[in-house]
Amino acid sequence: MKKQRPVNLELTTISFPAAAISSILHRISGVIMLVSVGLLVWALATSLQSAEGFAMVHELFTGFIAKFIAWGILTALSYHLLAGVRHMCMDMGYFEELDSGRVSAKIVFVLAVVLSVLAGVWLW
Repeated sequence: MKKQRPVNLELTTISFPAAAISSILHRISGVIMLVSVGLLVWALATSLQSAEGFAMVHELFTGFIAKFIAWGILTALSYHLLAGVRHMCMDMGYFEELDSGRVSAKIVFVLAVVLSVLAGVWLW
């Protein structure tokens, strides 16, 4: 039995729904947080070793690049938290329909942008 299915090999023409993008970004933000834990644990360990270590970490974290990295970490954390709450609500039986899933994903995007801007204002 030979099935004739349409094949779309042009990846730029594929458009994902908002719920799929939300799920993919939730995984990416989790990976970013996992990597950032190593950086933050190193900074904590170094700053607790001695006064010179604390001064080095303080000087390192007051620069623009360090603030930008901290902003990225806070943005990933806030998005991951919002999307995680959305996923937990879906596990409880809410937002499982197509329309409500799309709306909840868009709400997560908007709230993540708001929290990202607030994190930037707080850091700078």
